[in-house]
Amino acid sequence: MAKEKIVYVCSSCGYDSPKWVGRCPSCGEWNTMKEFNQGTKAAASMAGGLDSRIKSVPVAMSKIPTDESPRINMGDGELNRVLGGGLVPGSMTLLGGEPGIGKSTLVLQTVLRLKGMRVLYVSGEESAQQLKLRADRILCDDGDWKGNSQEIADVQVVCEAAIETVFEHVKVVRPDIVIIDSIQTMATETVDSSPGSVSQIRECAAMVLKFAKETGTPVILIGHITKDGAIAGPKILEHMVDTVLQFEGDRQHMYRIVRAIKNRFGSTAELGIYEMVHDGLRPVENPSELLLSDVQAGDNLSGVTVACSIEGVRPLMIETQALVSTAAYGTPQRSATGFDIRRLNMLLAVLEKRVGFKLPQRDVYLNIAGGIKVTDPAIDLSVIAAVLSSNVDTAIARDVCFAGEVGLSGEVRPVSRILQRIAEADKLGFRKIIVPKANMNGVDTKKFGVEVVPVRKVEEALRKSLNE
Repeated sequence: MAKEKIVYVCSSCGYDSPKWVGRCPSCGEWNTMKEFNQGTKAAASMAGGLDSRIKSVPVAMSKIPTDESPRINMGDGELNRVLGGGLVPGSMTLLGGEPGIGKSTLVLQTVLRLKGMRVLYVSGEESAQQLKLRADRILCDDGDWKGNSQEIADVQVVCEAAIETVFEHVKVVRPDIVIIDSIQTMATETVDSSPGSVSQIRECAAMVLKFAKETGTPVILIGHITKDGAIAGPKILEHMVDTVLQFEGDRQHMYRIVRAIKNRFGSTAELGIYEMVHDGLRPVENPSELLLSDVQAGDNLSGVTVACSIEGVRPLMIETQALVSTAAYGTPQRSATGFDIRRLNMLLAVLEKRVGFKLPQRDVYLNIAGGIKVTDPAIDLSVIAAVLSSNVDTAIARDVCFAGEVGLSGEVRPVSRILQRIAEADKLGFRKIIVPKANMNGVDTKKFGVEVVPVRKVEEALRKSLNE
């Protein structure tokens, strides 16, 4: 009997080492080297891989066909946008998110409505009865299974954790799409370690990737995340897949956001917004109206402004809430939800140095409504206006919105896609939008019903927003 080989693998980046070390030589992380036994089966599989590589033939670059295969329409505008237009045949997509956020619900409700498609749903966590109960809840508004047999996809469910057995079911079913829920529960016989370990995740993902590329069958992997928010398992898992989608949102809020962290077939700047309802996740076609419905209907309150942000190619009208109060302790508190706290501290320094408002003994709390995280720098002007409005306890009119980046010298810097921001404000019925003056060169604003107010400095923007 051959002696088993002990290998130490970094749980962060997947680096192999024949001996244990305290710090990974590849990524520099401490105490991430995990021990596992690499048996003879794994060695045999690696040796067998040499023969398969010999069979490949080099092809001239000029003779490689470039005809793109038609993407699979997922029947969900938000998911199609994040994927770059649909699911690419032969691709491998990884969907990660916190427990209970709705990953399985999103995937199941999407594949159920793919008419004329055969889907193999591999579940390593839930039983077939649990999946059936969830499917019944999702389809409760569409009717029963018998009446809508032609309106839903042919979804075959198998509860299995052995990856070799899964491939046997794939040969029998011959699906158009394969769903694996989750990759951390899969295990292969070639690796002598428990499911969820670094070696198991890496080997199973490599086998699934080979299957997807050879057969042209798209595969969707559902993955767990760690307490730090990263995909559980080796970092090489994210390098192997074609698309990495992050499912974000607070379980206390009704909104969920899907972001593309990596996408070989589209942009990573897009996001999809969903609303959690009793029968699943409902795509939000126009999130600006939902985020601003309560704002426009309520009374004028200080510390509330509206920013016109761009996420990908989509404009969003986002409510910015600020609260400035007297510090109860010696050190003032600075807190931000949905916004970079370091950016907030910089804007407060600009407000104090360039505008003249003293906030050393004041607590400042900032919140982006709806649980949305904003990275667009064009929200800076709205943040400063909300902080100032709360500080002087003077409300800014609800039909005024902002779009502008603030520099360290107090200037309002230009932002991208200004015409799209103005058109969104006009569509939603805003009376005035305050924008950087540098964006107005050669821009015709006569076709818009909203009043466009160009400004150069922060104090000018604040004065024109308060003096109605």
